[in-house]
Amino acid sequence: MAPRCNWSSARRVLYEAPMSEGLDLPRVDRGASLPEADRLARFDAALPQVLSALDGEVDAVALQSTLACLLWEVFAQVSWCGFYRRVGESTLAVGPYQGPMGCLRIDFARGVCGAAARTGETQLVPDVEAFPGHIACDGATRSELVVPVRDGDGRVRAVLDLDSHLPSAFSAAEAARLEALLDEVFARRAGVAW
Repeated sequence: MAPRCNWSSARRVLYEAPMSEGLDLPRVDRGASLPEADRLARFDAALPQVLSALDGEVDAVALQSTLACLLWEVFAQVSWCGFYRRVGESTLAVGPYQGPMGCLRIDFARGVCGAAARTGETQLVPDVEAFPGHIACDGATRSELVVPVRDGDGRVRAVLDLDSHLPSAFSAAEAARLEALLDEVFARRAGVAW
């Protein structure tokens, strides 16, 4: 039976179907600085759940939206987690994300996201102030991890951007795990509709 909405008051809707509770992970406060081993253990515990949630989906926006939401839960140290989509030869536009407002458009020549899109290489930046041309969408950001998202033909179609208010908040091991996840979800999945 499909979920039904019941109007219990003028502005409140109760649904008669259970809602997803997200990932089955230990609760961690947003902004927590966990040791790398704990962060990797969280990712590894979440990975089968993330893949299960995405199973059978081929719409790129639905995949990005779901990943932004679930990775927000996995990475407690992030202050922004989301995608910038390629919308031109050298332009990214904000896509699905979690966190405060992001930059609306980013040229490939600017910032960490632009560098990842331009070079097709993951950008692991422990100190954004030391990165030439860093764009301060959030002035409190101290570190960033940006991973290119490729389609089945190897073209960069988007980037996944993780920001943190903590310095050195991301590791090479986290970057490698995200690269593998994005490859599985976007590049190796047949029929992704961009």
